[in-house]
Amino acid sequence: MIFEERKYTINGKELVLRSATNDDAEMLINFLKKVTGETRFLMMESDEADLSLEDEYEFLNKHNESDGAMLIMGFLDGEHVGNCSFTRVSGSRRYNHRANIGIALLQKFTEQGIGRLMLNVMLDEIKKLGFEQAELIVIDHNDRAKHLYESLGFKECGRYPNANKYDDGTYADDILMVKNFI
Repeated sequence: MIFEERKYTINGKELVLRSATNDDAEMLINFLKKVTGETRFLMMESDEADLSLEDEYEFLNKHNESDGAMLIMGFLDGEHVGNCSFTRVSGSRRYNHRANIGIALLQKFTEQGIGRLMLNVMLDEIKKLGFEQAELIVIDHNDRAKHLYESLGFKECGRYPNANKYDDGTYADDILMVKNFI
């Protein structure tokens, strides 16, 4: 699904939110490599972000052409700061009311209200589309993110113990969080 470009002001700077295009594919691959290297709280290690342009085109087209997915990119004064996306939870009709959210910001852009704004915009879009529930996973010990999600109405509803095993042999739980719209 295409997200029509919108402009906001954050701390006196212009934040532009828009859908990604195939012209953004290489930038998005590089972003994924960088952002996954900055924190242990994302889905993979940076050396695993080994996508081809064709893989990224497929990912972007899937989000842009679907009525059950959306990817929003954020640019602060023209600099790419992060992405927020949702996909319909796949499976049977029983799952069609659920949207799974993901968000990633470069560390230098955290704690400025950008993530909150992007999530609020995404939640509004999800609700307008008729979804009844938004879901996400936050990795244990990511207290800033968990607090943000709770402040937006998400509730912890379960955990996958030791879901993440890091290269140093340590583990972290996945915390499942849900926000209901009904």
